[in-house]
Amino acid sequence: MPALFVAGAHTDVGKTYVACALIRAARKRGLSVDALKPVVSGFDDDDWDASDPGRLIEALGWRRTADTLAALSPWRYRAPLSPPMAASLEGASLDFHDAVRACRRRLFDTTAELMIVEGVGGLMSPVTHDHTGLDLMAALAAPSVMVGGSYLGAISHTLTALAAARAHGVDIRVVVVSESATGDAPFAETVESVARLAKDLPVVAAPRDGGFGFADRVLDECLGETPSAR
Repeated sequence: MPALFVAGAHTDVGKTYVACALIRAARKRGLSVDALKPVVSGFDDDDWDASDPGRLIEALGWRRTADTLAALSPWRYRAPLSPPMAASLEGASLDFHDAVRACRRRLFDTTAELMIVEGVGGLMSPVTHDHTGLDLMAALAAPSVMVGGSYLGAISHTLTALAAARAHGVDIRVVVVSESATGDAPFAETVESVARLAKDLPVVAAPRDGGFGFADRVLDECLGETPSAR
């Protein structure tokens, strides 16, 4: 069962936007799709339709129920802080190895043809007090999509995240440059710079108003096939 891990080079660069686009593109191809965002903070249990889990559930075509939410995001914290900080405010804690085992179990148990796993925050954001998103990414060992932004400084963040992931043996298949809302750096030139400096990796542009067409190219790069090849 193919799985793709969607990671961010920084916080709020468009991971969920890209993950939802991949889900919709895969479903359009006729694939059954499952998703997992194991840890989420800044989550309001009383109003979660527009949250990251809510958006993923909508893309999957699932009903918005407590059960689907628990399956998608088993660890949810209210404060908009790193998960260990947010958990501490609730008198809770998360063991990294428990999280890895739970994620692996979900990957093993799913009957879907494609599983999309979305990380939390930026690549080096803490997932627990002693482990980062990169540690989770490496432990699951799934082919990965790195999402970067186009704000001022995003080129450095994206290339640094790529270097860190590669140093940990993570299989990065494609980089997606998601157009940032700030507009303080030119989008096309940012994509071009990342593509030139990422060298052997395919780099795909995800413009804010360009629809989800970019997701098909990402799937082709990651899964090694086109719809007609199935």
